[in-house]
Amino acid sequence: MENVPEENKDKEYEELDEETLFVVSQSFKALSDPTRIRILHLLFHKEYSVNEIADTLNLRQSTVSHQLRFLKNLRLVKYRRSGTTLFYSHDDEHVIDILKQSINHALHH
Repeated sequence: MENVPEENKDKEYEELDEETLFVVSQSFKALSDPTRIRILHLLFHKEYSVNEIADTLNLRQSTVSHQLRFLKNLRLVKYRRSGTTLFYSHDDEHVIDILKQSINHALHH
């Protein structure tokens, strides 16, 4: 017997459109890189500047900037400016939830 939630039993299958497929695949692509996972995991807790992220994760500033640009283009992180410093934080609670669940899954194996 299939384990289909009751609210989905009467719905017909509907193919995903190309834009949705692209966004989903890009979100998983973002989560497929260990450095991006480390950055997003750090941003669970609070906002950080590029230098703070680099120092905390022992990464080069250029590496952090490159990965933040990738994540920002996917709207997974956002920033606010304070003087000349940019402070980054996560921008998509859905993806953060997926990442948290994936981490919890990994920790229970």
